[in-house]
Amino acid sequence: MDDYNIIIKPLVTEQGMHFANTRNAYSFEVNRKANKIQIRNAVERLYNVKVTNVRTANCMGKPRRRGRHFGMTPNWKKAIVVLHEDYHIDLF
Repeated sequence: MDDYNIIIKPLVTEQGMHFANTRNAYSFEVNRKANKIQIRNAVERLYNVKVTNVRTANCMGKPRRRGRHFGMTPNWKKAIVVLHEDYHIDLF
């Protein structure tokens, strides 16, 4: 799997900004088939940083309704990446 296929997009939220400023932890939406080692290597290569810890969570899709039709948003995977204290990502 390519690095650009592993990391889909960064998640910029209020909680994510707080974690980036206080804990040096950044959150990303990642490919559902990617494991922690692949996520770690992809972040290190794409952003030129040193990763100390990776936590992942599978997020289930929510039910949605449009008129009389029911559907679901897609399931996705979130990764919280903690960087070494000497590094940071300017994207956030």
